[in-house]
Amino acid sequence: DADDPQAIKDFFTAIQLLNENGYLQSYHDRSDGGLIVTLLEMAFASRCGLDINLPKLENPIGCLFSEELGAVIQIREANKHFVLDYFSQYASLNEHIHVVATTNEKSEISIFSDGKVILKNSLQSLLRSFSLTTHAIQSIRDNPSTANEELESILDLTDPGMSIKKMPLPARRKINTKHSGKRPHVAILREQGINGFTEMAAAFKYAGFEAQDVHMSDIISGSISLKNIVGLAVCGGFSYGDVLGAGRGWASAVRYNKSVAEEFSDFFSRQDTFTLGVCNGCQMLSSLRDIIPGASHWPYFKKNLSEQFEARLSMVKISASPSIFFRDLEGLMAPISIAHGEGRADYPGLTRETKYCMQYVNNLGVVTQKYPANPNGSTDGVAGVTSDDGRVTLMMPHPERVFLNQQLSWKSALNSPTESVWMEIFHNAKRWIQN
Repeated sequence: DADDPQAIKDFFTAIQLLNENGYLQSYHDRSDGGLIVTLLEMAFASRCGLDINLPKLENPIGCLFSEELGAVIQIREANKHFVLDYFSQYASLNEHIHVVATTNEKSEISIFSDGKVILKNSLQSLLRSFSLTTHAIQSIRDNPSTANEELESILDLTDPGMSIKKMPLPARRKINTKHSGKRPHVAILREQGINGFTEMAAAFKYAGFEAQDVHMSDIISGSISLKNIVGLAVCGGFSYGDVLGAGRGWASAVRYNKSVAEEFSDFFSRQDTFTLGVCNGCQMLSSLRDIIPGASHWPYFKKNLSEQFEARLSMVKISASPSIFFRDLEGLMAPISIAHGEGRADYPGLTRETKYCMQYVNNLGVVTQKYPANPNGSTDGVAGVTSDDGRVTLMMPHPERVFLNQQLSWKSALNSPTESVWMEIFHNAKRWIQN
């Protein structure tokens, strides 16, 4: 409970100002488990050791595990005196500000009270203890094999974490986003259960397209035709609740309606069109491979090996391919949003003709089969494929959910001020139309 509401107000104001001026390295509120759990979670996330220094106390355990209101901030040593002086301006906070720990390079957690060691243990040992309950539950609920792989990845203290590598040249970002004149039309296709159309429309509109909301019922009724459309974006979600298999009910609405099947077949055959299928749209289009030129090598998408819906940021690599969306992006590695229950690419037989355009990689940039870096167990880490001519591209990850920096939980200095690297997909579609 807060004994002094003014302290909460002053604390919030101080934290906001320190953060805006770049003084905060990290922040974590003290809650479940108290101070010790707060510090350990910060150490686990940063893969660093800590020397925790407590004053002489009759009950250090109470100090470590108290769940009263509080927070831990990390600052640089060079800024310590400035930050302490800054907090001292607030009378309500003076008695609440303490230096509690410093980092070390030994991957050890040491707790001192009045200068005496009361606990010393390796970071990995404590991380294992912290993770075992989750692992035990996960092994029962999920695939025990992927549960073991995730525990192994958690305990790997050499893992460098996510990053962006081989960023495309900044000059390629200089594209006119004010867009005078007529904008090319892209159909943002949705069906019952689809939920990703708003972000998809926003991304294409930002790139200079006129995003047109198109429901399958519009095409079935004939009120909207694809004849005047140059781009088709097939969005993510859960069409028909995935009851018939992810995307297959949606594909059936095309396949078993003669006029609709002809409409889509004619669109895919036109050389002046492009198609992007994301998540459920990827699954739907893969079931229509027989009416898409150059798509016979595409996989079906089956249930994740973890046996669970996966929603996380995953590292992917852009592979060499003819995809118009990934022009000049070969070799780019970056985190991207994924959210699916049936994303495992399954091929009757992998061949050299298979045109991957995106693959899951670990944080070292190596294509992987291991969970959770590969969230679904796709062979060869396949996350996206493209047609022979590159006009039709499918991917399970969601670039439309992370095309702006503010959509990500972390911003790389390599990103532009506003756009993330994934905006290049939509810019490339516009460049292809212009050229």
